[in-house]
Amino acid sequence: MRFYSLLKIRAEALLAAGSHVIILGDLNTAHRPIDHWDAVNLECFEEDPGRKWMDSLLSSLGCQTGSHVGPFIDSYRCFQPKQEGAFTCWSAVSGARHLNYGSRLDYVLGDRTLVIDTFQDSFLLPEVMGSDHCPVGAVLSVSSVPAKECPPLCTRFLPEFAGTQLKIRRFLVRLKDPVFRHSALKLNNKTQVQMHQNKARVRSTRPRPSQAGSSRGQKNLTSYFQPSSSHPQASPNLELPSVGALVTPKTSEKEVMAKVVEGQASASEAKDEKEIRTSFWKSVLGGPLSMPLCRGHREPCVRRTVKKPGPNLGRHFYICARPQGPPTDPSSRCNFFLWSRPS
Repeated sequence: MRFYSLLKIRAEALLAAGSHVIILGDLNTAHRPIDHWDAVNLECFEEDPGRKWMDSLLSSLGCQTGSHVGPFIDSYRCFQPKQEGAFTCWSAVSGARHLNYGSRLDYVLGDRTLVIDTFQDSFLLPEVMGSDHCPVGAVLSVSSVPAKECPPLCTRFLPEFAGTQLKIRRFLVRLKDPVFRHSALKLNNKTQVQMHQNKARVRSTRPRPSQAGSSRGQKNLTSYFQPSSSHPQASPNLELPSVGALVTPKTSEKEVMAKVVEGQASASEAKDEKEIRTSFWKSVLGGPLSMPLCRGHREPCVRRTVKKPGPNLGRHFYICARPQGPPTDPSSRCNFFLWSRPS
């Protein structure tokens, strides 16, 4: 609402100065019930602050006859006052564009005199893909007249479009100079010379690869496949003691049996542990669980995650996989809903 208020103040100031004004783009508000797919089910549709702001900005009647309230005209409704299903935005998550289940949020607004005298058409381009919004446009019968100088708030004066790369400190430190002065975007010569000197000093003190130790230098790929010299290798002539040398004549029969039983127990435990690990990885790598079927179409559902803050944040649920559409359309999504069981 603060943006809306500032936009209206700026537009009315330009009109008072004798200029024509066009407001073009995404205003993020569906003005009339005809501009929203589900306006009849929304409570207090007309009482929305954004719609009240548009009421004060736009003329309420046709652009040719009758009195008007605001200084601007919705150019599309001027030429297509009763066109239904004229939407410019659809939910990309629910696939609502497939069934044209959206709202009209993008406008070409012009001041009343300009629309009546020069506008010839206003149109939507819902067939143009690439976003959850579609382009909108208008046709004007005007001729271009070169201006003596650009307005002070022209885009070319903004730092983002001045053609000079911004420094990171520009976003962290408040500058004393005005925002639109080019001097705020450039460093003075002394600072630039000092920066070049600092860079040269850093380059001179940085160790070269030949000067660095072999342990810090980049290793060759073959070094990972060769035995390390720091670890002594086992001699091929090394002889292991025989089994008979490990058994002494003093070893009793009970001790031998105890060792055999202990070895069998450890082997059994290792086998059980291996089976547990095998069953675990089978459950993990077994693939996703089968999707439940929705009751309306008996088709596999899709799983979604709750992203709205609250007690159910992060929980998973299943809904119909079909695109969102009017409830009366049998090809649209049914109202099936099922919470996913915790794994």
